[in-house]
Parts: sequence; structure tokens; C-alpha cells
Amino acid sequence: MSDPAVERIQRNPKYQQLKSIRNRFGWTLTILMLIVYYGYIGLIAFDKEFLAKPLGAGVTTIGIPIGMAVIVFTIIITGIYVFRANDTYDSLTRDILKDATK
Repeated sequence: MSDPAVERIQRNPKYQQLKSIRNRFGWTLTILMLIVYYGYIGLIAFDKEFLAKPLGAGVTTIGIPIGMAVIVFTIIITGIYVFRANDTYDSLTRDILKDATK
């Protein structure tokens, strides 16, 4: 037994569009995050001397701001996804639900 409302939603072209753009955008952000994260891990594994270089005369090394940049990048792409979800995905979802209740 399947719900006719669910079938109507799944057949809706706007639902197919929503799935497509959401998946494509999600995979894009995932790939970007993997590149940044594993790039940093790769630096740790293969170029420790570069990350160990001090910044100026203090004790802070170049690895600290790069590590912080990875964290900030994660926060930024999360914000980008949330903004897009609230803007594009929510409006498409409302349209899909409105069409399904007709």
C-alpha cells in the first residue's frame, strides 16, 4: 500500500527539480569540504616543516591559521547551505505541497 499523496509528490516535476538541485549542491559542498580537510591532513602528513614555520618572532606556526581557516571554511559552507535551503529549497517544497493538496 502506498499513499496517493506521496505518489503525486514523487511524480511532480518540481519535486524532481528539488531533488536534483539539492543533491548536486550537496555533493559540490561535500567535495569542497573533502578537498580542504584532506588537503590540510595531507600537509600534516607530508610537509610538517612548512606547517612548523613560525609566524614572525612568536611561537605561533603557520599551521595554526591554516587549521583555523579549515574550521572557518566549514562554518561558511554550512551557512551557505542553510541560506540556500531557506531560500530555494523551502520555496520549492511549499510549491510541491501546494500542488499535492490540490
